[in-house]
This record gives sequence, structure tokens and C-alpha cells, in this order.
Amino acid sequence: MYILDEPSVGLHPRDNDRLISVLKNLRNLGNTVIVVEHDEEIMSAADQVIDIGPKAGTYGGQIIAQGSVKSIMKSKGLTADYLNGTRKIEVPRKRRTTKKYIEIIGAREQNLKNINVKIPLESLTVVSGVSGSGKSSLVKKILYPALLRYFDIYNEKPGSFSKIKGDLDNLFNVEFVDQNPIGRSSRSNPVTYIKAYDDIRTLYSSLNISKHRNYQPKHFSFNVDGGRCEQCKGEGTITIEMQFMADVILECENCNGKRFKKEVLEVKFNDINIDQLLHMTVDDAINFFKKYDQNRIIHKLQPLKDVGLGYVTLGQSSATLSGGEAQRIKLASFISQGTSKEKVLFIFDEPTTGLHFHDIQKLLTSFNALIERGHTIVVVEHNLELIKSADHIIDLGPEAGDAGGYLIGQGSPEALIKVSKSHTGKYLAQKLK
Repeated sequence: MYILDEPSVGLHPRDNDRLISVLKNLRNLGNTVIVVEHDEEIMSAADQVIDIGPKAGTYGGQIIAQGSVKSIMKSKGLTADYLNGTRKIEVPRKRRTTKKYIEIIGAREQNLKNINVKIPLESLTVVSGVSGSGKSSLVKKILYPALLRYFDIYNEKPGSFSKIKGDLDNLFNVEFVDQNPIGRSSRSNPVTYIKAYDDIRTLYSSLNISKHRNYQPKHFSFNVDGGRCEQCKGEGTITIEMQFMADVILECENCNGKRFKKEVLEVKFNDINIDQLLHMTVDDAINFFKKYDQNRIIHKLQPLKDVGLGYVTLGQSSATLSGGEAQRIKLASFISQGTSKEKVLFIFDEPTTGLHFHDIQKLLTSFNALIERGHTIVVVEHNLELIKSADHIIDLGPEAGDAGGYLIGQGSPEALIKVSKSHTGKYLAQKLK
């Protein structure tokens, strides 16, 4: 039995076809293949599909349907809706156009063949191409470090290119929204990262029992002394270091994993103490705070729900979040910052990793919210649903390694499907019908 967790991650649709062929060969040799996957082509190639939902977190965990793809398409659920066309990610009626560009001249890092590319500002640009075609070399090794240097930040050396020019004075900063953890400490979590926990701690410290005991917001923090459990220092666990073996992690016996002192847990906002609140999902917490008109906290939590993270618990340790979840929490943080005159170029590397069709729809909504504020988004991506939604595509290839690194085409999705050498265009044409 082979179990694969999202094997399509990082694969171009062309390479996906090859993956499906390998999986079928494994099956034909008498093996059992189980795949956790969101990719439509892999689902369509499966002998049997188990659809779990209906949504995520406390609203999920049920078997919605099980059987052939045809039977799944007749069931009731979000997966079925997107497979049978009841719901779909619509092709934008109009592509954004602008006269403001930045241009990279003579990109020749790694396998890039001295290419010139244009990136329109205040738009969604997707850099596409088969795996190994030079996308990361262009974006991570040239575009990002070159813009950092323009903003007098010298912590990364750019790859080989001649110059970067254009309307650079229209940008205030560049942000690479990667999939690295959101915090170095295991105590970091979604609500601390988006600054919602500050308001939650203030709320609990404002209750009568807190005033009577002279509790301050710091007493509801597990990062400083005061209200946190002193034995585990707010971790909820004790780590026993083993000299020649892996460390052993045990639940703290003093606080039973609750991370706070017993007297602090006696402080309750409408019968919910701070530990119980941190174990709520974002969806449940928003519904809870709506009952009591805590609009300030709701406003800060809403972006997490908007990017499809309503199922994550408020206090979930950053160490347990996937790279895709960490990336979307960072996106939620930028959205929550509101309007600003300072225009930023955001770079995302495969943000659709681990996302269902419905979550990709939410991701695109979040991208559009940033662009409407005047920001620019550049995405390295293989997912056709996102590629078809772009205003501008930079397609590299035609193959990988030495056979790649050429600019195959750049322009709108409608323009790219007319480029005969483009593998991306070939698959994209089916999505634009």
C-alpha cells in the first residue's frame, strides 16, 4: 500500500499527466495506492474517491460521498459542485491593464537565457512553466533581491541580470510571502501573528474579576511571567531531553496543558476562559464574539476566515501549521492592515498548495482585495484555476534545465493560448473555453 500526500504539489499540468501514469502503473502491478489530493485530474483518474466535509474544522469530519468520480459528481458537497460545474472559479470578465510596469532586462541566472520580462503594477502576474523551467530563478533569485537592493536592503545577493527599470518609484516595498513558519517560538499562533490576541487579552483584563485581582493584559499572555504556568513557561508541555534519543514531550502536570495558572482560568468572558477560547476555531470564535458585539476582535479575525483558515484554532501552535497555512496567515495579516498609500509588490510561491477549489476562490478574493488597494501581486504557480485568473502571464520553458529558461510568451491568458510552444497555453485553453 502506497500513501501519497498531495503528490501534485509543484507539478505543471504536463508533469501531472506523467504522475497519473506512474500511479496507474503502480496499481496495475497489484499495489494499493491512496492519495490525499485536491487536483481535479488526479480525482478524475481515481477508481474511487472518498469526499470528506462538508466544510473544514468543526464543520467538517464527515464522509460526504464515496465511490466513482461519476457518483461523487452526483452527490451534495463542495467537491461535487466544482467537479460537475454547479460552482466554478469564473474567468475574469475583464483583465486589468496598466501603463505602469517594472522590467527586468537580461535575466540569465541558472538556466535563464538572457530574457527580458515585464511585470505590470497594480495587477496579478503569474509566472508559469514546467517544473525546472526557471521560474524560481527569475522571481526568487532576481526580482526579489533586485527590488530589495532598490529599497537599500542588502541581505540577499541578486542573481545575474543586466538591469531593472520602469515605474519603480510607484512602489514603497517588496514582500516575499513564503511558506516558512509564522514564528520561531512554539508559543506563536495565528491570533498573536495578526495582533488579534492583544485585543483579546485587553478584553479579559477589563472584566470585573480581573480588575478586582488587579490582572493586567500580560496575565493572559503565555509569553511573559504573570499569569502563565511557571513550570512549563506557557508551553503547555515539558520537554525532556534524551542524550542519545529523540526528546520526549509530555503534557505539563502542573497546568494539564492549559498553559495558564488556575486562578487566571477562573476569569471567564460569558462562561469561556482564555484556554477554552484559544481552543475555538476562527469560525466559532467569530460567531461567539458576534453575540457580544466585540467588533474590534471580529474585524481582526475576519481576514483569517476570508483566506480559508476558519478551521484553524486561535491558539494553534505555529509548529503544527503547514507551509500553505503559514503563508495564508501572512496574507491575512497584510489584509488586516487596511488601506495604505504605501504600495507594495507581494510575491507568492505556489499559494494554492493544499487548497480545495473553494479555498482557491477565497484566495483569489483576497488577492483582488490587495490589488484594489493599489498593491501588485506576482505569483509562481502551476494551478490552472489561478493562472486563468491572472491579468498577465510570464511563461517560461519550453522544458526544464538546459532545455528551459526561454521566455515562451508573456501577456494575457487569452494571448498565451495562441503560443504553440507553450505547454501552459495548451492546458490553459481548456479552462478558457
